[in-house]
Amino acid sequence: MGKEKVTLTKIFTFDAAHVLENYPGKCKHIHGHTYHLHVAVTGEIIDEINHPYNGMIIDFTDLKRWIQDSVLNLFDHSLLLHEESPTAKLDFPNRERIYLTRYTPTCENMLLDIVERLKQSAPNSIYLEEVRLQETPTAIATWKA
Repeated sequence: MGKEKVTLTKIFTFDAAHVLENYPGKCKHIHGHTYHLHVAVTGEIIDEINHPYNGMIIDFTDLKRWIQDSVLNLFDHSLLLHEESPTAKLDFPNRERIYLTRYTPTCENMLLDIVERLKQSAPNSIYLEEVRLQETPTAIATWKA
């Protein structure tokens, strides 16, 4: 068999809160979501009989570790606030899980932040194909290579 390319997708879940300052609806208040992050990567199948990952493009455990280290450790159970927002200037007793962004933390902007983090940390020979961030059961932002 030749060097075949395959796309793998793994789905992750994390919880985060955000505020959309100046939004004309309920989302102008602190609120949270359970996000579903779909990460699709493409690579060549390893075709070396003695290789520990023979028949794979990446071990799912390594894929999970990469996403955990690059994205979930920061986003999961965090409050995302634009660094210039009035909410960011409040005196929270514990600021440990507050992530100040340079962007309004919409689903679209969070997705682009995640994509950039994944691009910068992608394992060798693995290419980011598609990333989807699902904010609610009916609202999904998608990035494609």
